[in-house]
Amino acid sequence: MHPPITVISERNHAFRQRVVVEGLEDLYADVPKVVGGEDSAPDPHDYFDIALGTCKAITVQMYAKRKEWPLEGITVTVRRDDSQEKKGLYKLEVALELHGIDDPEQRARLEDISHRCPIQRLMTDSTVEIATRLV
Repeated sequence: MHPPITVISERNHAFRQRVVVEGLEDLYADVPKVVGGEDSAPDPHDYFDIALGTCKAITVQMYAKRKEWPLEGITVTVRRDDSQEKKGLYKLEVALELHGIDDPEQRARLEDISHRCPIQRLMTDSTVEIATRLV
């Protein structure tokens, strides 16, 4: 089991949260001003989208490195359409920009590999069970 991630409400802030991950620098989360936050940090939806984008980037980089392909870097842009979220539909559009790879077959393979990142599989193929309790 992984070490816990701890979320602590920041004093003197409406909804700002400090996120503590053991051994790493703290992260922060907030909500937009329109819902009473300060818009001072990514909101939880942003972190959900960030998880997908970073996982795709890392997965592609790892594969290209293992194949010794000339990938110099990758830019991943994630666009969200949450207009139907309340109806159970949350759309993410992901654009991959591969730097240093010109071969069409390698590019196609890297796109295919990006669909296999663990976070995409978690988001689309898994049943996630959440148990919440008071302490």
